Amino acid sequence: MSDFQALSGLGQIADDYDVLLCDIWGVVHNGREGYRAATEALELFRSDHGPVILISNSPKPSVSIPMSFAEMGLHGEFYDAIVTSGDATIHELAKRAPGPAFKIGPERDDVLYENLELHFSDMADASFISCTGMFEDDEHPDDYIDMLTEGRDAGLPMICANPDVKVRVGGKVIYCGGALAEVYKKLGGEVIFAGKPHAPIYGLARAWTQELLGYHPPDDRMLCIGDNIFTDLLGAQEQDLDCLFIQDGLYGDTSRKFKTLLHENGISARYMASELSW
Repeated sequence: MSDFQALSGLGQIADDYDVLLCDIWGVVHNGREGYRAATEALELFRSDHGPVILISNSPKPSVSIPMSFAEMGLHGEFYDAIVTSGDATIHELAKRAPGPAFKIGPERDDVLYENLELHFSDMADASFISCTGMFEDDEHPDDYIDMLTEGRDAGLPMICANPDVKVRVGGKVIYCGGALAEVYKKLGGEVIFAGKPHAPIYGLARAWTQELLGYHPPDDRMLCIGDNIFTDLLGAQEQDLDCLFIQDGLYGDTSRKFKTLLHENGISARYMASELSW
């Protein structure tokens, strides 16, 4: 694994790329407030270099994301398209409709199911599990072991709409759907992912790139930006794309810890910055 290059801003390398695939949570906002320096950097890239596709592991369909931007005071033309894990997951859910499904996740994620002819039931009658996250943000994955063991014993596959294990909300770290998926896998259950770092969501992003540019740029002209080692960085690596890692403290505040995690997991990053700015 080669060492990463520390950047003071996106402007240092903008000329090297024709399109950005940029994560949202942890890069553009922290779940409660937006980062104006980040949106300004994306606006500048769009004005002089090429399109920006936001690529998120949100379990919600992409059409619902701009509303959350407005609620956090994020305005401006800083992106051309949005692709979410929810978008990629809808196809997996539709293949299994009408189910029934056992649903795990907060009510705020129910927008994922709005246009699906999908029925829900208790675990005993379900044909699969659909997971968007914890029921409550203050819960721990271990709280779900009994429930997930029941699903494992019934041989139910889990479709995980958000592969992220944890995110930072303001100053607090909360667990996501990916944490439950990891528990389910350890119990011996089958898990199906569509979001980062898995291929389906990148297929949607590449389709948008073709739509916006009118051609497929070479991989070395596409840059991923994200703050999660095991979704953003790993996904970029598996797609053979460069990545700018935003070190927001999710893995600790030292570059040494970051590099150790990369080395231990065989993951590389070309660039690193403390925040996304120009």
